[in-house]
Amino acid sequence: MGKSPRVPSASASAAPWLLLIHQLPPSPAYLRVKVRRRLSRLGAIPLKNSVYRLPNTPTSLEDFEWLARDIVADGGDAIICAASILRGGADQGVLARAVAPAVITPGRTWVTRRDVRIDRIASGWLIGRFIDPKARFKFVLEPYRPRPGELRFDMLEGEFGHEGKRCTFETLLARCEVRNRGLAAIGEVVHDIDCKDDRYGRPEAGGVATLIDGVVRTHRTDGARLKRGAALLDELYREFSARRRTSRRRTDANRSTSPGVV
Repeated sequence: MGKSPRVPSASASAAPWLLLIHQLPPSPAYLRVKVRRRLSRLGAIPLKNSVYRLPNTPTSLEDFEWLARDIVADGGDAIICAASILRGGADQGVLARAVAPAVITPGRTWVTRRDVRIDRIASGWLIGRFIDPKARFKFVLEPYRPRPGELRFDMLEGEFGHEGKRCTFETLLARCEVRNRGLAAIGEVVHDIDCKDDRYGRPEAGGVATLIDGVVRTHRTDGARLKRGAALLDELYREFSARRRTSRRRTDANRSTSPGVV
């Protein structure tokens, strides 16, 4: 039987971040996929391979505690720490981006490469729906020198792009601290299509890829692709949100019928 996960004491409450440091057993193989998926849905940001961070809040602590208990129950080990980044080294730039949430002023011009496909279409939808509803989009050839106030995504030297193992959509979720399980699920689908590594094994990836390929073939302009892709992603988001509500109702119903529950 595994040990209980170690959690921070109350004296650590002033630290701005919570870190989950974990180690998984070599088998079963599906456990790594399960843990990565849980961390993605929580909006946790990877600092190293087995170290993830969330803001130090009671909700984040509860999320990490539940995950840590599951890791220990499956034969792994997990530690939850409260932490501050005091000084950087070789990875200082990466850590600075990871721990500093992006603050977006509404109405920015968002710039990306021409010929948008899955990651840029989905990222544009995420920006317009959840990050900057007044966003304006600009499609350019590379190399491109940004004008003052412009934000680049999924392009060379852009402010938002692939970071570590994350696609641009996942980076936007993490850096802008958009914590939403429906969006996290879409991020997993986009990642599997864009990175082609089947990291999350999302069964929806093949169908979504086919639909986006159809959008790309049918619409020549990037603006039209973004608009049509947004309609598809709206439907996908509603579907994932409906699944979440159904799952929650089932969980509540099971709890209410369990022995000893009044």
